[in-house]
Amino acid sequence: MSKIGVTLIGLGPMGQAMVRKLLAAEHAVTVWNRTASRADALVDEGALRAEDVGAALAANTAIILSLTDYQAMYDILGTATDALSGKVVINLSSDTPAKTREAATWLAGHGAELVTGGVMVPSVLVGEEGAYVFYSGSRTTFDRVQPMLKVIGRPDYVGEDPALAQLYYQAQLDIFLTSLSGFLHATALLNSAGVSAASFQPYAEDNFASMSMYLGDAVKQIDSGEHPGDQASVVMMGATADHIVGASEEAGIETGLPRAVKAHYDRAIESGHGADSWTSLIERIKKP
Repeated sequence: MSKIGVTLIGLGPMGQAMVRKLLAAEHAVTVWNRTASRADALVDEGALRAEDVGAALAANTAIILSLTDYQAMYDILGTATDALSGKVVINLSSDTPAKTREAATWLAGHGAELVTGGVMVPSVLVGEEGAYVFYSGSRTTFDRVQPMLKVIGRPDYVGEDPALAQLYYQAQLDIFLTSLSGFLHATALLNSAGVSAASFQPYAEDNFASMSMYLGDAVKQIDSGEHPGDQASVVMMGATADHIVGASEEAGIETGLPRAVKAHYDRAIESGHGADSWTSLIERIKKP
């Protein structure tokens, strides 16, 4: 079966990594970037340079965008809307779900289809074992380009709504960013007593590694709406959250993150969930 040709617009580290994986898989790749020099090394490696956006769109039906946000899509593709008809635009940029749905409507108005993507690895791991990408949009359209997309990571299709891939992507980063901030705050708490980050590292690693063990029971409770607190209640865990705020104040470090966590427990107690499991916090998170 012949390889799908593809145009890739946006040659930052992520875009460059994807081009190299596509070339290695023997796909014909046309590239364009606002800073033209970023394409030089890729052209030397076998990519085809488009002189302008119109030429980049004309070269292939499948168009991958690796840009900062969706506004960048409008800024770039808006200069060549006549060339969009019949194209499949695979936008791997990050933005809000509402802006993603607006983009699908805008592209449809110019005769193109949007497949939304969220790449769940850094550029150095693109196309490597364990790499995966969330996709959403028309299933029929996705199936046409899926053989090419699997080169950059396992394609995980999550539904017809173009915003779904964006939501999965944001949800994963919600966990990731919050966890990293939690680690930094915990390290600062220990630093206040002269404990080095290196001394704390093995304990933090053990904590991160054990977190997944809580998810099996948690998802059952969340999906059922039943939150038995026989193992650890909101009141009990809320007291610990309060102590972390107090310890942070005593240490003279920033208290925004632990106060935000404590507020979740306070609101759950106010709503009558004091004797329930920590999973009951989601009820107030969903309806603040």
